[in-house]
Amino acid sequence: MPTIELTKDNFEETVTSAGIVLVDFWAAWCGPCRMFAPVFEKAAESHPDIVFGKVDTEAQPELAAEFQISSIPTLMAIRDRTVLYAQPGALPAPALEELIGKIRAVDMEDVRRQLAARAGQG
Repeated sequence: MPTIELTKDNFEETVTSAGIVLVDFWAAWCGPCRMFAPVFEKAAESHPDIVFGKVDTEAQPELAAEFQISSIPTLMAIRDRTVLYAQPGALPAPALEELIGKIRAVDMEDVRRQLAARAGQG
């Protein structure tokens, strides 16, 4: 599946309707972003069950601000409406594949229990 461009208009719908969503926050002027782009595109082809979205931080400053993106590229992994990973830096292909495997392996019931327990403490 090809990557999709995420904007303030389709971001919420995209991340809440899909199981796993990987989001690449990038900008055209960013060298590391341009180096990571083909790695991200290839992973999108290899994992058609995952939504791969790209947020151009120059065109979508509201989204970049909402997620406090201060360094690009930043990769965010969302599963079942929960952010499981958000780190700046371009990952090499093997590291991205390893991350995808870890995201798939997460016990989301356990994550929900932990989040509920934290919310109860607040």
